[in-house]
Amino acid sequence: MNRQSVDLGSGKVSRLLFSLALPTITSQVVNMLYNLVDRVYIGHMRPVDTVGSLALTGVGVCLPVIMVISAFAALVGMGGAPRASIQEGRGDLEGSQRIMGNSFTLLVIAAVTLTVVFRVFAEPLLMTFGASENTVGYALDYMRIYTLGTLFVQITLGMNAYITAQGFTVVSMKTVLIGAGLNTLLDPIFIFGFGLGVRGAALATIISQAVSAAWVLRFLSGPKTKWRLRREYLRPQLKVFLPSLALGLSPFIMQSTESLIAVCFNSSLLKYGGDVAVGAMTVLTSTMQFAMMPLQGLSQGAQPIVSYNYGARNPQRVRDAFRCLLTACLTYSAVLWLLVQSFPRLFVLLFNDNPALVDYASWALRIYMATSFMFGVQIACQQTFVALGNAKTSLFLAVLRKIILLIPLIYILPNFFADKAFAVFLAEPVADFVAVVTTASMFAVQFKGSMAELEEG
Repeated sequence: MNRQSVDLGSGKVSRLLFSLALPTITSQVVNMLYNLVDRVYIGHMRPVDTVGSLALTGVGVCLPVIMVISAFAALVGMGGAPRASIQEGRGDLEGSQRIMGNSFTLLVIAAVTLTVVFRVFAEPLLMTFGASENTVGYALDYMRIYTLGTLFVQITLGMNAYITAQGFTVVSMKTVLIGAGLNTLLDPIFIFGFGLGVRGAALATIISQAVSAAWVLRFLSGPKTKWRLRREYLRPQLKVFLPSLALGLSPFIMQSTESLIAVCFNSSLLKYGGDVAVGAMTVLTSTMQFAMMPLQGLSQGAQPIVSYNYGARNPQRVRDAFRCLLTACLTYSAVLWLLVQSFPRLFVLLFNDNPALVDYASWALRIYMATSFMFGVQIACQQTFVALGNAKTSLFLAVLRKIILLIPLIYILPNFFADKAFAVFLAEPVADFVAVVTTASMFAVQFKGSMAELEEG
């Protein structure tokens, strides 16, 4: 699908949404393969009951680092891309390009800063994130190599959002297909063929991300893109990038607090259940991330439609896009919930076949994802707030679920249950339930008001 064939302002919304969402869903799922493929191979290193399990736990401890790097890409890319779409809807193409150019500069600055911080403070950070004496060696081997590719991750994730926002969803899908395909090919070669273990997994990942980053930059500076990456728009301007950062705070907090939450979960589970509980948490978060990617893909497919038509003052089309998005998200999350509750062992076996870990993670997964059937409402409403440029509400909802609810519950609930580890896992569904109810209530009121303003204006 090229840009000229995508008319965001006309045509049947449902058809347009799914034509845009299918490539973005593919992109989201495949993007997760970078880290999931690493964990699958590492979890099956022999012997599984010693090396594989400890290595998997060690790489799992690195998840907060990976999430923080991705979060900064979301801060800049997912904050700026909707604003660029809104500007295009208003007929201001230069404004769209200026936002994108500023974003590129900020991504480079963030990448350099994060690389230095994570290289200097690697070991103390990993111990804080839940590493033990048994697993910290594997974690350091992975992290010291992975962080060298921070610039590539920032460019790939952050700038690919601007390809998607223009309607080039097939191109943005190819970005991650290229990288993930290469990573899947290189992983067994480096891990087993060259005997590099977890270092080989990290090396395969950064090489793959470098290729993806080159693909993104080549497209955005080439003749097919409508928003072109130009030198004159690279100089940061406060009036250009500050509103983008404000809008990007919501996805930034959603992703960055995953690292904080991982620290809270891992430290509590290490205390109540030992390394096997931390290893189970790695499997749980991997399953949750992979399973929820289609929801993120659906919302990103809807973002250009919502943002463009909001800028073009077409409220009915915005309403239609949201209804279609909500229906699709709810359907998917309900089916996912049913599969997880019915066949938890199948999900766990993707990452490790150590009997003790499989048994432990299987019952924990049912608890952890007990209310995931409701999550379609959360994603659809919260991401529509972002697409409409409503920074304050989207920021509050991101803070509510992760910081106000989930983190305190991780420490509060064990005081009321004999099985402390069970109580820690239970914090996730309790926080999700309260967050979904709050989000839906706020959205019902504010979305109606936003559409009324468009009709009046």
